Amino acid sequence: MEYSHKLIIDNISRFIDLTELEKQKYISLLTEIKVNKKTYLMQAGDITKYEYFITKGCLKVYTLDVDGTPHISMFAVEDYWTGDIASFITKQPSRYFIRATEDSELLGISRANYDLLFQEIPKFERFYRMLYQRSLISYIRRSNHGISLTAEERYIEFKKKYPNIVNRITQKDLAGYIGITPEFMSKIISKINRL
Repeated sequence: MEYSHKLIIDNISRFIDLTELEKQKYISLLTEIKVNKKTYLMQAGDITKYEYFITKGCLKVYTLDVDGTPHISMFAVEDYWTGDIASFITKQPSRYFIRATEDSELLGISRANYDLLFQEIPKFERFYRMLYQRSLISYIRRSNHGISLTAEERYIEFKKKYPNIVNRITQKDLAGYIGITPEFMSKIISKINRL
């Protein structure tokens, strides 16, 4: 089994058990996608065609406010899922941009194959339900942290929670995720590094 296929099957196997035949069927429904650094996987206004699983690289998911300032909602690295589930399910245009911050490789499942998967291997409904529940919980926690924590506390929390990401992104992107200016981000990092 290829490394990328093993990675996605290992991810899924944390939630559901699959037979060898089911694993092969699932892999057959996936599309391999490569995205060069600084290239868009998706832009606002696009309809999301795939649910994505990252096998190599790093991507950022963000929106732009009326002034054109990016607000980063997540970074996705190896063994992460990403996309815009609302656009994927409703077939409505997305508000999000997904851009590679490193050369990246992904596996995608199209909407047609997603529906086929549920018909042929119903236990995948449980997997995706659990995936979306975890995503919702993460979103709610992140929203609460945005309200209840200072920018410095949000940075410390990010470093603790995502040590494998913090050194792979720019300070400007980190500021966009924390919700502050790059200049203020620089001050926070300097302060913490002095401690």
